[in-house]
Amino acid sequence: MATRSSVSFLSFCAANVLIDVESLYNMVTHQPRVHTFLHTYVGSTLAAAVIVLAFVPARGLAMKLPRWPVLAWRHLPLRAVALGAMLGAWSHVLLDSIMHSDITPWAPFSETNGMYLLIPVRALHMACLVAGLVALAWWVLRSNNSLERSRER
Repeated sequence: MATRSSVSFLSFCAANVLIDVESLYNMVTHQPRVHTFLHTYVGSTLAAAVIVLAFVPARGLAMKLPRWPVLAWRHLPLRAVALGAMLGAWSHVLLDSIMHSDITPWAPFSETNGMYLLIPVRALHMACLVAGLVALAWWVLRSNNSLERSRER
């Protein structure tokens, strides 16, 4: 069962979660800054690389298991996983740079955050909501088209 996905939503989400694990650690240990290394473009790129590198042995293990629907991700092309992880990591840094004052997205090259409050946080939340609704509609339409094509065969 091959997939035609060009971007892995799973790796997109995994990169976002990995980046925020660092923030959780910083909050739990009462660090002076919550958003540190993984909330930079250098750090988030490394986080995305970790996701891609973890995918390779995970896919090998998943291929040895029965054909469970939950394991459909094992057929994702490595390129889709890498693209999803990078988009997830970099968009995370971009959006959080607008929302949080303690981010230095260009570190170690710059310790400033010129994007902080570039747009009001409420407008950012609304833009994310609209983007999510558009993506959901696109996914539903795409799923319906795929279902119709499979019925025609």
